Amino acid sequence: MIKVEDLRKTYRAGLVEVPALRGVSFEVERGEYVAIVGPSGSGKSTLMHLLGCLDVPSGGRYMLDGVEVSTLGEDELARVRNRKIGFVFQGFHLLPRLTALENVELPLVYRGVDANTRREKAVRALEMVGLGARVQHYPNELSGGEQQRVAIARAMVGEPILLLADEPTGNLDSRTGAEVLDLFQRINDAGCTVVMVTHDMTAASRAKRLLKIRDGVLEGDERV
Repeated sequence: MIKVEDLRKTYRAGLVEVPALRGVSFEVERGEYVAIVGPSGSGKSTLMHLLGCLDVPSGGRYMLDGVEVSTLGEDELARVRNRKIGFVFQGFHLLPRLTALENVELPLVYRGVDANTRREKAVRALEMVGLGARVQHYPNELSGGEQQRVAIARAMVGEPILLLADEPTGNLDSRTGAEVLDLFQRINDAGCTVVMVTHDMTAASRAKRLLKIRDGVLEGDERV
């Protein structure tokens, strides 16, 4: 489902070119659960942004679900993000003036889904993450773990084929983090491909495959 060939990304700092990825290649099959691990500055977050179509590579190819997304324009990339990919971030990224339900509805609003349908889907997504009784609460009325659950519901409400998680337990205590990882396991068991970036090896150990990145190079690919 994911095919990356010689993927490269270089940033400019003034007149200096800073390589973040130096020719990364790998494939991920549909239904896999993969953790991308590496030290700070290794290039793992850059890789996540490229996989999520939040940025474009400087070179190489990226195929997602049979489409070479590395050649798409901004509007086409936005459609891929909205229809094929769900995102979960360390910082939750919930809108504070919207309820949990309204936050989860947002991806469907952007798709043009009618109000009744998107509300039904959002309620089901919140029930899936155990927050059926909290749909009308605002983010500041929820714990960190509950906010992350809302973020997961928002990521999954559009039934993506790929869930990308960037340090999803980074702001959570160990118990709450474990509960979030349990949710990822359930999502993966239901057939969704999960790719998680983390520096936490306890979190990474939940995945079935580890991609190890250092200095912008893939230096390890282990199945566990």
